[in-house]
Amino acid sequence: MTAAITIEGLEVIFDRFRALKGVKLEVREGESYGLVGESGSGKSTLLKAITGLAPVAAGTIAVNGKTLGKTRDKAFYRDVQMVFQDPYGSLHPRQTVDRLLQEPLAIHAIQDGEKRIERALDEVGLGKGFRFRYAHQLSGGQRQRVAIARALILEPSILLLDEPTSALDASVQAEVLNLLEEVRRRRKLTFLMVSHDLAIITHMCERLMVMQNGEAVETLTASQLIGHRVSEDYTRNLLRASEGFVRV
Repeated sequence: MTAAITIEGLEVIFDRFRALKGVKLEVREGESYGLVGESGSGKSTLLKAITGLAPVAAGTIAVNGKTLGKTRDKAFYRDVQMVFQDPYGSLHPRQTVDRLLQEPLAIHAIQDGEKRIERALDEVGLGKGFRFRYAHQLSGGQRQRVAIARALILEPSILLLDEPTSALDASVQAEVLNLLEEVRRRRKLTFLMVSHDLAIITHMCERLMVMQNGEAVETLTASQLIGHRVSEDYTRNLLRASEGFVRV
């Protein structure tokens, strides 16, 4: 199977602090892959390195077979989109949903904007009635649906998901996760997903990497994690610390 994302020896340094230490990762095309670990383990930094938001000191990142340079061009952002953790922070509260969705289309000079906006809103379960509402008028779950619609509107092949439901209530979390799963299946997308919640990762992802202090601890399948078939004490401690994570 073709690799959608290939990372070799990735180092990220912030003011002499090594946030990532020689990380290696391969995500297959069409796969949903998870990154787990405590806060500060480097999960979100890895996503930011892929998008060019974190300084890469060493190593290589390749997306769909193309090795990335220091900067990301428009073609990259047509292919790779990110959904952030906080739907309140990632959307301008005083802009309409229409304006928020028009912006990426204008940046990329896409002509069939009308069709794409309607499709994206429909796909995330909002519909035309939400198009001219302001972001501050929406609930957290509705805002995150708009954020997903905005990511989908450029028709990328890869979505980077940074704790996409952690700011939402439990009932809304399930709705958004089911929506993401449905969108991935329909569009044949590749997901690279960060979460501190092991239950979410095993529900959404086929494989995952456990991270600690900027390093990869071990790589597992979801079924290995569910069955507690893990090699490292750190992973066992994560399992023990995950309240409500039931062995099945």
